[in-house]
Amino acid sequence: MNIDATFWVAVSFIIFLGLLVYFKVPNRVKSILDEKINFIKNQINDAEKLKDEAKNLLSEHEKKISNSKIEIKQMLDKANEEAEKNILKTNSNFHTLMDNRKKDAENKIQQMKNQAMKDIKNTSIEIAIESVERLLKNSVDKSKLDKLYLSSLEETKLALKKKSS
Repeated sequence: MNIDATFWVAVSFIIFLGLLVYFKVPNRVKSILDEKINFIKNQINDAEKLKDEAKNLLSEHEKKISNSKIEIKQMLDKANEEAEKNILKTNSNFHTLMDNRKKDAENKIQQMKNQAMKDIKNTSIEIAIESVERLLKNSVDKSKLDKLYLSSLEETKLALKKKSS
């Protein structure tokens, strides 16, 4: 029998497979692969949990941002309303102040007018009295003049007092 090299390669291959089975190499390879598969599955599960947590955090922060935007809008609206109220109040106060000043000015003008009228009346009375005195001094003698002057003076004063009152 002639045994060729192929036979010996086949025999050595069978012995090699037998040794692998004897030393439980396939079970060890399988257990190592199972461990790696389990490790990868755990990492994928952890990654999915982190992804879910990130989504939850993102949604919470988006809610907070939208709530903040709503609050900011409400604050701006409130500030605008208060500003408008303050403008209206200030405007009203200004008009009231101007009306009061106008009334005060009108009262002062009226008082000054009344005073001027009184001054004009008093001055005209004095001028009239002086004119009558001069006229009487030049036309009537002294005794008649004094009597006439005193009576005219009293009558004029009474008439002026009646008109002034």
